[in-house]
Amino acid sequence: MFRASLLLFLFAWSSVAIAETRIPQTQGEISMGFAPVVKQAAPAVVNIYAKIVRPGRNSPIFADPFFQNFFGGREAPRPRVQNSLGSGVILSDDGYVVSNFHVVGSATEIRVVTTDRREFQAQVVLGDEESDIAILRLQDAQGLPYLQLRDSDHVEVGELTLAIGNPFGVGQTVSSGIISGLARTGTATGNTRGYFIQTDAPINPGNSGGALIDVNGDLIGINTSILTRSGGSNGIGFAIPANLVAEFLRQAKSGNDKFVSPWAGMAGQSMSADIAESLGLSLPQGVVISDLHPLSPLAAAGLRVGDIVTHVDGKEVNSPAEMKFRMSIVGVGGKSVLTRLRGEESADVSVSMVAAPEKPAAEETTLDNRTVLPGMTVARINPALITRMGLLLSQTGVAVIEPGPYGARAGLRPGDVIIAINGRRIERPRDVERGLRDPGRRVQMDLQRGGKPVSLRFRL
Repeated sequence: MFRASLLLFLFAWSSVAIAETRIPQTQGEISMGFAPVVKQAAPAVVNIYAKIVRPGRNSPIFADPFFQNFFGGREAPRPRVQNSLGSGVILSDDGYVVSNFHVVGSATEIRVVTTDRREFQAQVVLGDEESDIAILRLQDAQGLPYLQLRDSDHVEVGELTLAIGNPFGVGQTVSSGIISGLARTGTATGNTRGYFIQTDAPINPGNSGGALIDVNGDLIGINTSILTRSGGSNGIGFAIPANLVAEFLRQAKSGNDKFVSPWAGMAGQSMSADIAESLGLSLPQGVVISDLHPLSPLAAAGLRVGDIVTHVDGKEVNSPAEMKFRMSIVGVGGKSVLTRLRGEESADVSVSMVAAPEKPAAEETTLDNRTVLPGMTVARINPALITRMGLLLSQTGVAVIEPGPYGARAGLRPGDVIIAINGRRIERPRDVERGLRDPGRRVQMDLQRGGKPVSLRFRL
């Protein structure tokens, strides 16, 4: 009797936070616990089996024809085949499925198995490694059960939740808990790019890509990672919010094969207590703009370095990752209202959501055998390349996209910015071609790597 009363209290308490949540109506419903919700939602959660072919490890020495002949044409190591296991969630009756990029992003073959043991071949139609989201399309699928996406902005800490997936490959499993936190950034993936819902519902390896649902059976988020030292669940799990999943699904259905996120063209930092005190603010809230690209849509809307962005579309933001999330769910082509604080003046500013522009033209070029570093790919730096390569906003000139076998041996890395070759200033990809076509017996390349100067010297 006490257990039933406690369960009724928890459901009723949850309904205070979400007015539309349905509470059990009869003693029979109370005694069944979450069974009706699981029965409704579980068929839309699938198991994913992905095959990934990794190239065999090889020394760069075997890329050199001289050493290939020296070692008698020794064959390169054979590729390695890895099998990845994860989960996914069906989002439409015609076979759109969401999972994690780290489960299927590099897969050469993907097999999806539903709870009624039907099997489908699938392919990734849109994926993004940074967001760790992939949208799959099942072949010859129709009439499938699917989950409704809930507005994750209305999720509150303390709500009851269920995690459904295939942990450790034991089969579909359901675990329960609550929403432990919102707007988590950095803790789940080891960087500051992610934006997650936190739950204490047990999540384990194999749960990746599975569903985090509410007591109505609606999708709150996609389980993606855990915080652990042992490899097992410690009750700290993270899910990608459903609102971002919705934007991925929209772009996939519109034909995009790459996720296009609005470009802010800014660098910023979270407000600390020290910064707030120095600015005379009572609370450390918002994101301080520390740099703006000349083509930034924020700059075009009148924002400037030193401004503090406190809200995006009425939602508090306290980190650059939160700003990126808020802009991403609006999508390119829309508009967001940013609340900025400048001194004691607060104002709402409308900002257009645009993709990172290809200005100036990238002029991407792969060097040929007439140069001393054939196979190296370089491009002129523009906002699109800055976003793609994670370069500093202030960087201009020419960046290394792919060093190639000879460039890698010389010490070049993707993202290196070439400043000069043998003392000659580099401004365009054609300057790199000219500088490496007949450089003489020695080559000196002056670079910027992560904003720091680097000099490479090698003899031909």
